[in-house]
Formats: sequence, C-alpha cells, structure tokens
Amino acid sequence: MSLRTILLGLGLTVGLGGYPAPAPISDAETVLPPTPARLAELAKTAGADQWRSSVPILRAAARTAYVRERNDAANRWLLVARWAALLAKSDAEFIPEWINAIEGARVGHPNMATRYDTADLPLGRWLSPDLQRWLVGNAAFGEEFFSLLAPQDNLPAAFQILNALHRRDPVKFARYSSLALAIALVHDVPPPPHWPHGQVSAKTLPRKMNTPSEAFDWWIAEDVAGRTFHRLSRLQADDLKFVVDAAAPLAELKWTQQVADYPLSHLDRAYTMVRYRQDRIANNTPVWPGATYKLHDILKAGGICVDQAYFATETGKARGVPTLFFTGAGDDGRHAWFGFLDTAQKWKFDVGRYAKQRLVTGYALDPQTWKKISDHELMFLAERFRTLPTFRQSAGHGAFAEDFFATKDFEAAARAARRAVTLERRNLPAWETLLAAEAELPRTPRQIEAVLREAALAFQLYPDVAAGFSNRVSASLRARGETSAADAEERDIARRNRSKRGDLSAQQAREILLRSMASDSVPAQERTYQSLLASFGPGAGIGFFDHVVVPFVQHLIRLGNKPAAERALVRARQTLKFEPNSQLDEDYLRLLAAVRGK
Repeated sequence: MSLRTILLGLGLTVGLGGYPAPAPISDAETVLPPTPARLAELAKTAGADQWRSSVPILRAAARTAYVRERNDAANRWLLVARWAALLAKSDAEFIPEWINAIEGARVGHPNMATRYDTADLPLGRWLSPDLQRWLVGNAAFGEEFFSLLAPQDNLPAAFQILNALHRRDPVKFARYSSLALAIALVHDVPPPPHWPHGQVSAKTLPRKMNTPSEAFDWWIAEDVAGRTFHRLSRLQADDLKFVVDAAAPLAELKWTQQVADYPLSHLDRAYTMVRYRQDRIANNTPVWPGATYKLHDILKAGGICVDQAYFATETGKARGVPTLFFTGAGDDGRHAWFGFLDTAQKWKFDVGRYAKQRLVTGYALDPQTWKKISDHELMFLAERFRTLPTFRQSAGHGAFAEDFFATKDFEAAARAARRAVTLERRNLPAWETLLAAEAELPRTPRQIEAVLREAALAFQLYPDVAAGFSNRVSASLRARGETSAADAEERDIARRNRSKRGDLSAQQAREILLRSMASDSVPAQERTYQSLLASFGPGAGIGFFDHVVVPFVQHLIRLGNKPAAERALVRARQTLKFEPNSQLDEDYLRLLAAVRGK
C-alpha cells in the first residue's frame, strides 16, 4: 500500500509533492469571505511552496459562492485562488508564455537579455513566506495587482524586486505598496533603445533607470518631505508607473525642483522653459548635438520639441507627478509634447500639443509593457468609470469569466463575460473573454461577427478600440470569402475616422494598400492607391504621407518602376495639404530626389 493510500485512509488530503493540502472548505464557509484563520492556514502551505494543491479547493469555493450570487465572498475566494495559481506556476511554464507574449506584442528589443534560464520551480519561491502571507491577505493590493498585470510582465524579475523592497522595510512597503508595484512592473525588463525618444544617442543618454531600491527610497523621502505634488501613498500603480519611469538620474530630478519651481497648476510652463532652437530645424539637426544630455544641458542650450517634452516630463516626475512623453504627426510635420496628471487627478494630454500642429494624435510608451499607446487610448484608460460600483461588479464577473475559460468551461465563461459587459459596456477585457469563449463554442462566423459589431458599438466614443473590433469583422468576412463586404467594412472604418481621427483613417488606408501590393498587379495597385488618395487624401498631412505614400513609392522603387513611383508622388503633391518649407514638403522633395536617382 502506498504512502498516499495510507494517508487517504487516515482521512487526510495530500497535495502535490506529498504535502498536506488545506482542509476542505464547507459550503457554509464559501458564502463568506475567507477568514484570517483560513488565510493563516493557507500561509503554511505557502511556506512549503505547495500552492498548487490549494488551487482546486479555492477555485471550488469561489465558484460555489458565485453560483449562489454571494459576489463579495466569491470575489475574495477567487482572488486567493488566483494568487495560489500564479505562485504555483513554475518558471519553466511561465518563461515560454512570457516570451511568446513579448514576441506577439512586438516589444522585444536589443537591451533585453537574449537568453532566460528556467527551472521547474514555482514562481512563489521568489517571494518570502512573510510577503506571500501579506499578499494573500491584502485584498485591495490583490485587486490592484491583477487588474494591472499584463502578459508582457516578467514576473520572476518583478517578484524579486517586490521581495527586496519588502525585506528592507515591511512597514514602508505596506504604506507604499502601489509605488512598489509600479517600480516592480516597470523595472522588470530594461527600457528599449528608443526610450524616452530616438533623437539622442545611447552614448549621450544611457538608457538606464534608477535602481528599484534607490527609486523607492527617493520618492518616498520626497513624499514624506512634502515635495511631491500628489500624495504618492494615495495614487494607484497604474498612475505611479508614469512617475517611476524617469530616464534622468535622481540627482538631476532633484536639481529640477530648484530651477522649475512651478506649482502643479502651472507645470505646463516647464515645456516652454526650454528655448526653442529654430536653427536646428533650419540646419536639419533633429538629433541632440551635445556631448551630454543632462537636464541642465537642455535648459542651457535650448532644444527642439523632443527636448522640451523630455525636460518637462522629467520635471514632473521629480515632483511625483505622472507624466507622459508624446510624439505625433500633424498636418505638415512631426511634433512632441507632454501630458500630466493635474490637480484634480485628471490627465491633461495637450501641453505643447498645439504649439506647432493641430489635430495631432499622440503616441507614448507604456513603461510597463513598452507598447506604443495613443493619447486617445490613454484617455479611455484614465477615465474614472473604473471607480464606479458597477464597474467593480463588472470586473468581478469578468474575473470569473477568465477563470472559467482557463478551465475550458466555455459556456460558463461566456455567461459570466456577458454579465460583465452588460453591467459595464466599457469593460474591454470582458469583451475579449466573451469573444474568446464564443470562438470555442459551436458558433457560426456570422454569430461571432455579430458580437464583434456589438463590441464596436459599445466603444463608438473610442475610435481606436472600435476600429480594432471592426477590423476583426473585416478579417472574418474575408476569411469566409466575403471579399467585397470586407473591403466595404475597411473603407467604412477609414471614412468614419477621416474628419477627427486622420491617423486611424491613414492606418486603415495603409492596410488596404498593403493587401493590394501583396496580391495585385502593378496597374491594379496604382488604381487602389489612386482610389485611396481620392477618398482620404484631400487635406491630409504628413501622417497619410508616411502611412500610404511613402510605402507605395518605396515599393515601386524596389520593383524598378520609377515612372510609376514618380506618378504616385506627383498625385500626392496635388492632393495632400502641403505648406512651403514644412517637414512634409522637405520629406516629399527628398523622396522625389530618390525616385529620380539624385
């Protein structure tokens, strides 16, 4: 008789690896949130690195409470179950998933390691038993953690950072846990070479952040001394990550507090503190010409818009203000500006935005994932509807939908996700779970398309999100042979966004053109190009030029068809909005010279 059989005969439950699993949870216990005594018992399991044996018990308790509509208890049990599942996952399981997520999002870069070792050991080993107990027992932190967690987060590295910060001072960690989380999720991988912008060399500005421990101590010290404009202990990690992503050393941040001593209501003045260098534009010197790129160098020498935006963002971060560095294309040139969280804790995205251009869509880097994100998407993410009780309820159903999906209960996942989006139409993750579940069920393509259209309608005030769903409708139509309907869907997306979101219109036109370039004859490609130019080119600016004109002309050059390339450029000149001596004008002339072989 095996040891397992003997133990079972004694009425004990055996977990993986031979360790006793937690005692079963009665139905009566499941309808109430987990008690401190129950959490303490789970902590003993944590010390033995045997979280895996707890997952089925905790998941069953959560689902029992969920079915009985005891939502508060259900959410608490599920939160503990999610911690158990995550801490039980091994490096060998996690690292390949993480690498796939990095590659899928196209956020890998040369500053990252090229090799990551794995071990068949649980992620929980990177966290001390004391920290594991704190995490499992702190529901508010758990909700914040899982709401922010992204597939591109390097959890072994993030957990090591959290553990080091907790070990140094558990009391300080508890008070500033959101700051610790922001630091961990930003510092888990090194920043990319094009951060904070690409117009300064790596030698002049090394792409290195302040160390996690130094950053944690410094911002807390500034907060305690009253030198931050926001109380850092009151901000969430999704805002704080735009504080701790400073590129300047802490000593330089300290210096800015003395020279840019503006109140938060006038932080926008930090942008114009830097004298604008028209001579660099005239001499076509977009890259910083100095030997160093310290903040005092920028203030002393002056700079162009990227330098102004960099100086302003770092000045804000020095005061504990979440800031964003934006770049974008306007009518006749490219521009950089910045945004910050103002006195009312609302994002202001347009500081310096209209100094040179109007109707510009800005793009920033999310320092957590290093994905490019638009200011319009950020505006959606920053809206305060997430603080509403209905969204909290929606998020609970969404979490259960994800959990049901993970265990392949797709019917239950679809039902829970549907409840989530019914409560809050803007719950984007719940829509994605609903679509994923529907795809696993016996649904026709038309039924899936109907859900996609429903999602697009739910986000009609957020064109970036709506366009994403509409494009998936188009892809589905094309996959089932409805080519004309797919083409019409794509053109409708471009048409809807032409007046207010020219960037989306240009991106849509680009996709249509690229498909023609891949499959049609050159005359057919020219007809597609001319049609797009006639429909979406009049009055368009450098964004359309970059997305549509340049790729097509370069494609024709590679084919050796320079006459067609020149015809495409001439038509663009006749259609787009050109201003003499603008960036658009200069780019056009350079490309024309390349076509003519000069």
